[in-house]
Amino acid sequence: MSEREELMQELMNVIGEEGCGVSCEEATVYKDEEGWKIMLEGFMAPWNLGQTLAEAKMRIREYGSMGFGLSGHQ
Repeated sequence: MSEREELMQELMNVIGEEGCGVSCEEATVYKDEEGWKIMLEGFMAPWNLGQTLAEAKMRIREYGSMGFGLSGHQ
């Protein structure tokens, strides 16, 4: 599994299929010179996830728990 696939899986694990819906299916996860980023449908700019895979996974969990456009399942 690639790092990108791991991040998409983490997104689905944290948010769940019902909470994620089209936003996750249409999500663009990529790494550039600044680190990992995710662009979700309905948002104008990508979200910075961190430099490493571990940081990116932690940030996804953080965003999900705080409800930043992602509704995690309880």
